[in-house]
Amino acid sequence: MTRAVFLDRDGVLTRALVRDGNAYAPVTPAEMEIDEEAAGALARLKAAGFLLIVVTNQPDVARGAQTLKGVEVINAVLERALPIDEIRICCHDDADGCQCRKPKPGMILAAAADHGIDLAASFMVGDRWSDVAAGNAAGCRTVLLPRPYSEMERCQPTWQAADLAEAAKIIGGRGT
Repeated sequence: MTRAVFLDRDGVLTRALVRDGNAYAPVTPAEMEIDEEAAGALARLKAAGFLLIVVTNQPDVARGAQTLKGVEVINAVLERALPIDEIRICCHDDADGCQCRKPKPGMILAAAADHGIDLAASFMVGDRWSDVAAGNAAGCRTVLLPRPYSEMERCQPTWQAADLAEAAKIIGGRGT
């Protein structure tokens, strides 16, 4: 079976836009800043044999602050810049009650079914409690990149890392 690293998008691969203590997704590619460590970290994970799948909540689509096309344009920029195998998005809001919106594990479970992924040998890297909860619910090991908005008291990650580069080192050392 295949091993994977599931990655949140905003705050992990890109710098989160923080206003008034809350993190927001970029609305345009011009607002998006890819983390300078991302390309190297992801290249190391690919070299170690991991499938790299982004699983991202994009509730601004449901809220009317972003369009699906806008999200797809930003994702296309990421796919050109980084060695990502797939990006899965959930455009629902909390009230929609879907199974794909993190903290539920739907995006991870669907990717695992589609790609024959061994979830016990896989990892979820995120910057919010909901990323960790989704990874834990799916049976992955989890790495939290703590941020002021992470709500760390709400989650129990397997590990914590200062940034994506450190997360890749943790995963590389334990993902065999």
